Amino acid sequence: MAELWDYLTSPFVLRATVGIVLIAINASLTGAFAAFRSATFLVSGTAHAALAGAAFVLVVWGAAVGDVAPIIGGAVAAVVLALMAANGASRPGRRSAVDNTIGVGFAFFMALAVLLISMIPSAAARVWGILLGDLLLLTPSDLWLLGGMTALLIVAFGVWWRPFLFITFDSEGAQAFGLRASLYNHLLFALIGLSTAVLLKGVGAIVVFAMLAAPAATAMLFASSVPRTMLYSFLIALLSGLVALVISNYIQFSVSAMAALLASGSYFVGRGIVWARQAAEDGARRT
Repeated sequence: MAELWDYLTSPFVLRATVGIVLIAINASLTGAFAAFRSATFLVSGTAHAALAGAAFVLVVWGAAVGDVAPIIGGAVAAVVLALMAANGASRPGRRSAVDNTIGVGFAFFMALAVLLISMIPSAAARVWGILLGDLLLLTPSDLWLLGGMTALLIVAFGVWWRPFLFITFDSEGAQAFGLRASLYNHLLFALIGLSTAVLLKGVGAIVVFAMLAAPAATAMLFASSVPRTMLYSFLIALLSGLVALVISNYIQFSVSAMAALLASGSYFVGRGIVWARQAAEDGARRT
């Protein structure tokens, strides 16, 4: 027990814990609204756009560039793809345009990332670090960046809460009411892309989708309101990360990958519970 306590109170685990809390807040905001908009694939698309943006910065400025610059480059690329997707989402009846933009953007930026990584073998390890991520390697500067982005998200959602809800659940009604739906739609998608890009240092481009989208998808199986969905999303992401941290004291593995596995696995457990409930109700009706 003492060994576990020493591990959990070590500086790198404490930094990882702070990172998990911040990631959970992002999951409850941008992850939940991506799920509300049926745009969870946007998280995956912008994650790989951010990877390409980070690789581009390393190609242009070299491997000696600091840790923040690649994330900024990744954020720019992620926001660009998000805004392109938002252009289709803001127009009624153009859902296919959103899916096509995200899908083609995903393929384009992933191919670009691989090409750029091949051009910078000296910095390839740094790019792969962004691709895979590692919660236990978060630095104080990483936490400041993640914390600042999370604070920006909280302020943005606090200020534009009602417009975001309106365009999410009744876009046509928002336009008829005179709300600038297209503007708020672009802003919401940009925040989702920005949030995804900043989280890459902690969980990586591969599993960021699981930490942002899976908790919200699971929460929607049980929650009956927007606030409850956001609360459940936060708790699922938080518990997935904390449980992964505890298990990592006994088994050597990637904490980020285990957290993502637990978060995404919760969805299938939730689906199983829902199926069992429906089967029980159907059986009760027959009797």
